[in-house]
Amino acid sequence: MAYFVHRISNRALRLTLALFSDYAAEGRENIPADGPLIVVANHQSNTDPPILAASLRRDTRFLAKDSIFRRATPVGRWFLRAYGAYPLRRGEMDLSALRWAMAELKRPRATLAIFPEGTRNPGAMKKAHSGIVTLAARVGVPILPVGIEGVEGMRSAARVFKPKGTIRVRIGRPFRLNGAGKRSRRETEAAASEIMGRVAELLPQSYRGYYEHAANGPFLFTTTIEPVEARPVETPALPGAENR
Repeated sequence: MAYFVHRISNRALRLTLALFSDYAAEGRENIPADGPLIVVANHQSNTDPPILAASLRRDTRFLAKDSIFRRATPVGRWFLRAYGAYPLRRGEMDLSALRWAMAELKRPRATLAIFPEGTRNPGAMKKAHSGIVTLAARVGVPILPVGIEGVEGMRSAARVFKPKGTIRVRIGRPFRLNGAGKRSRRETEAAASEIMGRVAELLPQSYRGYYEHAANGPFLFTTTIEPVEARPVETPALPGAENR
């Protein structure tokens, strides 16, 4: 059921985006075809999660602040979970959410989207939480940076039914967190800043905010995953061909 809710909702959203807005998703060629994936993005509007999912075209799950679940009706909570959201308690180490995320990322084509800023920041980016580093270090899967532009005026989630304006979703090249083992608090903060810097790099300068300088590198705690070059297919020689 969850798969169909997610798929139908995303198809409907792509239709409304095409009808009512100037929408484009750039860099889809950077999305890995297989394997689990963590997606990190800036957070400007309640419409960010569905627009992100519709742009990625993968079975995307989310960590969402638990207050959304508390305010929702029973039907609303059912839809949130069916769509792939799981409640996250902000301001503390939520072990339940961490265990859920780690379990999700064991699926072969799992896609877990996280907004490390933790709350909506219309316009310029604000400082993010460092929990993304803890999760990425534990699971060791690729991280895909995404910059979302043009949705800061769409404060209500209901705007997905009639989105307006110029909306751009820019998908960067995947990367990995370097090294393993325990990090100091300073190293964790630096790694989180670098991860968000890769998101800021995809956005206009006016959107970068706290990560204006981090967007310019250098990137010391993360490494870009280079695309695998296609090798020419060798056609086996027919028996006796060498004698012709």
